Amino acid sequence: MLPPRTASSQSSARATHAAHRRCAVRDGLAIALGVLAAGASLPSTAAAPGLPAATNAPAPRGGASAVGCLAAGNGYLRARIRGAVNLDVDWHNAQLECEGGPREDGSGFRLSFAGPLGANGKRLRLVFGIRAPADAARGRALPTNLTVIFEGEQRWFATRGDDKCQLDRMRKEPLRAASTGSVPGAYRVVARGFCVEPATALSGGERILVSRFDFAGRLALETRAPRPPLQLPTQPRIS
Repeated sequence: MLPPRTASSQSSARATHAAHRRCAVRDGLAIALGVLAAGASLPSTAAAPGLPAATNAPAPRGGASAVGCLAAGNGYLRARIRGAVNLDVDWHNAQLECEGGPREDGSGFRLSFAGPLGANGKRLRLVFGIRAPADAARGRALPTNLTVIFEGEQRWFATRGDDKCQLDRMRKEPLRAASTGSVPGAYRVVARGFCVEPATALSGGERILVSRFDFAGRLALETRAPRPPLQLPTQPRIS
């Protein structure tokens, strides 16, 4: 029989949940700042017009790496999205821009996947904030925050916490360079997972459910002096 929860334990649980929500907000905003810095403006319809097809799309343009996500050609993202937007995403390495790094508070790491850039400058980006030890080689049932950004539109969706999605399983493989062997602090992260509750639009009541996803992307852990802390804007504010 479990002991009754005391006032102090309940207060601690609330504080932990609030911290996870703040970290979830930072996951989306950290990537969004990079989007804005690159010149993409963050209008809106249910079918997401202007986005390139989710399958068999051309390789990224505008300065993207010629090799796409991973130099070995084995990066990908697949996801099923239903609700205010209905998409079946199936992006292969050359169609992807991917990046990853540790969360600022040390609670895990985040991975970002951006799809092909449309002729009108629109594209879709998914950001996964994973609560797990950054040095863990494998993991199961890892709490995950998800942010879905329609770049070129005023449209963001977020789970606003890591209790609605999880990685069913995850493994990390050291990345290797052809000439020098292992790349220090760089990993290929392979994972699959699902969400049990929807992500909500920051601008209103629209919702989407990413019922399943799997991916292989790049994670770079800091091996040199850390960069200055990311200065986040005060907007959008999420209560």
